[in-house]
Amino acid sequence: MEQSLLVNAPAWLTANAVIPFIPVVAVLIGALIALWRRPGEGLSSAIQHFAAGVVFAAAAAEILPQVKHEGAIIPTAIGGMLGVATMLAIKKLEESWKGPAGMLSAIGIDLFVDGVVLGLAFLAGEKAGFLLAFALTLEVLFLGLTLTTELSEVVSSRIKVLAVTVGLALLLPLGSFLATPVGHLPPDWIIGFLAFGLMALLYLVTEELLVEAHEKPDTPLISAMFFVGFLGLLLIEEAL
Repeated sequence: MEQSLLVNAPAWLTANAVIPFIPVVAVLIGALIALWRRPGEGLSSAIQHFAAGVVFAAAAAEILPQVKHEGAIIPTAIGGMLGVATMLAIKKLEESWKGPAGMLSAIGIDLFVDGVVLGLAFLAGEKAGFLLAFALTLEVLFLGLTLTTELSEVVSSRIKVLAVTVGLALLLPLGSFLATPVGHLPPDWIIGFLAFGLMALLYLVTEELLVEAHEKPDTPLISAMFFVGFLGLLLIEEAL
């Protein structure tokens, strides 16, 4: 695994330098849509279900097989436990923050962690990085919609709302860049970091996207969007 990373280093570094900015564009698009017309709760829930399915498929199809293939039990256990502990600690921290500043801080941390996980995904392969970038783009598109809507209630200037939203979105590529040096570590360390990223993605699906989606009106069609997203990404993965 270490050899493949070194051989593909130029392409990997190039992709990891460009792809993380695609979700930033998605946040901007979501913000502009929200400023023009706020989406209904049904559409929001459907987007969240779909995004959850896509993220789950990316984790299951690309990162999980890489972790299992190496058979590194101790690095996997340590990385996985640290991933769970980190996400639970972030959740506890977010619950203690109140008001707009607390909301912005929580979203900023989430975006930064998403960026780190995206950077780690490129360690599992270029295809894994591309697929997870697609999945996170859908997630942050909805985040742009939600954040802009909530900020508009306390900030009157649309320019300021857009500036704050895009500024927070830039934390995602920052997190991705900070994950780049991991590619030069020994294979066991890389597997540990991949296990960390896998746990973070599963937390994103089960404790954030689906939890928030189920707080809105639900129908069988909306719930089915999770499986549409999951199957859709699997088909894309097979096609590639």
